[in-house]
Amino acid sequence: MRIRPHEEPVRQVRPHPDDLPWNRSPEPTEVDPAVLGALLRRHGWQRRGGAAGRYGRWTPPGPGGGSTSLLVPESRAFPDSDDLLGEALDALARSDSAAAREVLISLAVPSDEIRWWRDTPSGPVGAAPWTADEQLRGAARQMLLAAALATRARAGYYGARHRRPAAGLLEHVLVGPAAEGRDSLTAFVPVRPGRPLAVRLHQALYATREAIDYRRATGGMDAFDGAVEAGVSRELTEALTALVRGTEGARIAVAWAPGAGVPEGCASSAEPVEFSPGDVPVLREAAARYLREEPSVPVRITGAVVRMRRSGPGGEGSVRLRVLAGAEVPHVRVTLDEEDYRIAGHAHLVGLPVRVHGRLERRGGFRRLTGASGVVPVQVDEGERDRLMKALQENLDFFEEACGEGEPGAYEDGD
Repeated sequence: MRIRPHEEPVRQVRPHPDDLPWNRSPEPTEVDPAVLGALLRRHGWQRRGGAAGRYGRWTPPGPGGGSTSLLVPESRAFPDSDDLLGEALDALARSDSAAAREVLISLAVPSDEIRWWRDTPSGPVGAAPWTADEQLRGAARQMLLAAALATRARAGYYGARHRRPAAGLLEHVLVGPAAEGRDSLTAFVPVRPGRPLAVRLHQALYATREAIDYRRATGGMDAFDGAVEAGVSRELTEALTALVRGTEGARIAVAWAPGAGVPEGCASSAEPVEFSPGDVPVLREAAARYLREEPSVPVRITGAVVRMRRSGPGGEGSVRLRVLAGAEVPHVRVTLDEEDYRIAGHAHLVGLPVRVHGRLERRGGFRRLTGASGVVPVQVDEGERDRLMKALQENLDFFEEACGEGEPGAYEDGD
């Protein structure tokens, strides 16, 4: 039996799926009638009368909607409001309609909704290529990631920078049921912590549309430079290209969570932003421009040596660092002269990270440090040093085999 040391933190247990908020129907006491009415209207339900000032009768979208109806109170001013809300929530939970499930998701987890539509040519009897759904989901994820990156910093090209925290923000996003077939997709972005992502995407989409229109009207690409402050980047333009490619057009809309209000600087009810195949050449031109214009960044990185390589027993060598501080990338590669390479190897042997100055190059996605100099070992706390030593011991056989005689740390970069 393994005994856990007192200082070792207890691993957090992932919640059971049944305990997640979106898997539980909201309680009537937790539901604001005005929010429920706004969500029903958003998802295509129709109000068809009801007692004025007390409740409304709502029917679902689509043919046959008149056979089902919900009675939703307009406020909690009447004693039967909780009963009506409970009956309405039960009816939504029993419904097999995607529109009903989307309403329940937004009630359980107050969320801003992002919806994508692709107008794809239909095949025989409405068939579509197997990859159509994958293309839609892939482009949507790229777009959310681009918006998440823009919440961390403004840049025309991110490469590997900020990827980890941006991807972490996407872990909170929910995917809704397909209410309109394979050509549409809805993402529910929880207001906390995801509202900055939805706001950034909303503003970036409009800035992209305006920059494309400016390019067509004047022939200039200057508007794309200013659009960076709104969150437009190479990553976003590539996501839009992936969304539109192979279609007759695509649209994206952002709808705000009714209970959370409209964010500052955003329209309360905006029309979907539309893009067409004719926009693709401009989007590609903008992507190339962002890659070309994004400057390299001077940095001072602290990192643990995880790979070392050089072709002979002396001279310069290549080192791979796991970044601990100084840059928003997980790893960088750096070429060091003989003396700095020797210092990095000795630091690795005793379980210490090193600090190095240089420029983080955009080429290769900001994964390479150029002009490196001033390599020095850095003292760390005992916990971090133990982790570094453990990593060295786990790779000791590989390390000794690749070192050769008297060559500290000169093992091959396996990436």
